Amino acid sequence: MYTKEDLQRLVRYQIGNHRLIIVSNRQPYQHQLVDGQIRMVIPSGGLTAALDPMMQACGGTWIAHGGGTGDRLVVESGNRVMVPPDDPSYALRLLWLTEEEERGYYYGFSNQALWPLCHNAYTEPVFDSGDWETYRAVNQLFAREVLDEIGDEPAVVLTQDYHLALLPRLLREAGADIVSGQFWHIPWPTPEVFRICPWQDEILDGLLGNDLLGFHIDEHTGNFMDTVQAGLDPQINRNFGLINYRGTSTRVRPFPISVDFESICQEAQSQEVEDEMERLAEEMGLDGMLVGMGIDRIDYTKGIPHRIRAIGRFLEEHPEYLGRMVFVQAGVVSRSDIDAYQQLSEQLDETVDEINSRFSQGAWRPIIYLPNDLPSVTLMALRRLSQFCVVSSLHDGMNLVAKEYVASRFDEDGVLILSPFTGAALELTEALIVNPYAVEEFAEAIHDALTMPRHERRARMIHMRAVVRENNLYKWAARLLLELIQGAPRVGAKSERPLLSSGR
Repeated sequence: MYTKEDLQRLVRYQIGNHRLIIVSNRQPYQHQLVDGQIRMVIPSGGLTAALDPMMQACGGTWIAHGGGTGDRLVVESGNRVMVPPDDPSYALRLLWLTEEEERGYYYGFSNQALWPLCHNAYTEPVFDSGDWETYRAVNQLFAREVLDEIGDEPAVVLTQDYHLALLPRLLREAGADIVSGQFWHIPWPTPEVFRICPWQDEILDGLLGNDLLGFHIDEHTGNFMDTVQAGLDPQINRNFGLINYRGTSTRVRPFPISVDFESICQEAQSQEVEDEMERLAEEMGLDGMLVGMGIDRIDYTKGIPHRIRAIGRFLEEHPEYLGRMVFVQAGVVSRSDIDAYQQLSEQLDETVDEINSRFSQGAWRPIIYLPNDLPSVTLMALRRLSQFCVVSSLHDGMNLVAKEYVASRFDEDGVLILSPFTGAALELTEALIVNPYAVEEFAEAIHDALTMPRHERRARMIHMRAVVRENNLYKWAARLLLELIQGAPRVGAKSERPLLSSGR
C-alpha cells in the first residue's frame, strides 16, 4: 500500500528544485464570516477530499478562487494563508473575482455549458458568447497568478478540472520553466457530443498545452483522443497515448482517483463518531431500524430522484418493511443560481413529500431528507449506521462517495449499491451494480441489500476494502506525478533542496 511517506520521498527525490503548484477553481479551505466571527469551512466535493491530503504530504502552493466571505480577512502578503489551520503544511493563494466574472465563468460557461456537455444526464448545455469571453478572461487571470507565484523558478503545475481548460496553453505560451499536467475530474464525452460546443477547438488547444492530461478511466481518454482527431489536425499514437500538436506532445492517461483509506478508516473508529451515531439514532428515531443512506451534492447527474422513486417501488413490492426501514438522503444544495438546479431541488422536495405521504405511519416516515452542509463527523456516523449505501449517478467521472463508504466500514459490513455509470464501478465489482433508470431492478437491489446474509456482505466488503486500500489516494498522486516527471526530462533529482517549500 502506498503511503503519505512514500509520496513525500517521491517529491523529495524526483521533482528536485521544481516547486509544486496546484491550480483549481475551488479552494480546499474557505473562511466564512458568521456573526462577526471567522469560521473555517471545508467545501464539499471529491476534488478537495482527494487533493488536500496530497498537498499536506508534499507541500507547495495551491492557487484558487477566494469565494469565502471571510477569506480577505485571513490572507497575508500576496493573498496567501498557510493551511490547514491546525497543522499548516502548504500555502493557499487566493485570487478574487467580481460577481460578474463569477457569474459568467463559473455559473455560466463552466456549469451551464461544460458540465452538462460532459455528462450524459440529458440536460441541454447553454452556450452563451458572453459567458465564454468571461471564461477566457478568468483563465487569463489564473495564468497571471501562477506566473507571479513561480517568478523565475522552475515549477510543476497541476491544473484541476474543467474550469481552467485554457490555462495550460496560456502558461506554455508565456515561456516559463513549467512542467504542466492537468486532471479532468469529470467524464469526457464522445466527439459527436462535444462537437456541439462552438468553441471546441479553443478548449482542445488549451488542454493540449499540457505535458500530461489525466482522466479517470480508459473510456474518457479514448473519447478525448477521438475528439481531438475529429476536431483538429494532430498526430496521434494511440498505443502510447500520445498526441503531437503544434510542435509539442501531450500524453493522455487514465488515473483512477481514490481516497485516503487509512485516514477515513481511523476517523470512522473515533469516539466522536460513536457519540454522533448515538445522537443521530436518538434524534432521527433510527434505533431498531434498517438504515439506507445516500450522500451527494444535490446535482442532476447524481440520480437522486431515481433512487427516491426506487425506495417507493421497494415499499410497494415489500410492504413488510413499512415502519422498519429508513432511507437518509444527505447532501448540500449547490449552484442554486442555475435554473436546472432550482428545478432539481423542487423536484426532490416534491418526490420526497410524495413518497413520505404515501407510506408514513404515525411518527415513522421512510425518507429523511437533509439538504444541508453537514459536518464530516455526521456524514461519517451516517456511513457507520447504514446497512446499505446508494450511489446512483447517471454519469460520473469516478464518484468518491462509494470509496469513502467502503473505507469507513472497518467492521467489514454494509452493502454498496452502485451505478454502472460511475468510474468506481470498474473497481468496486463486489458492489450491487444497478442501472438507476431501471426502477424495478433498483428496488430489488435494495431488497437484496437488506436480505443479504452476513457472510456474503462481509466477503464483498473485504474485497472492496482491499481494492480501495491498495489503490489509495497516495498511489494515485504518485502515479500522476511520476508519469509527469518521466515525460519531462528537465525535472530531476539534482536539486540540493531537501523538499518542496510551502512558500516563496
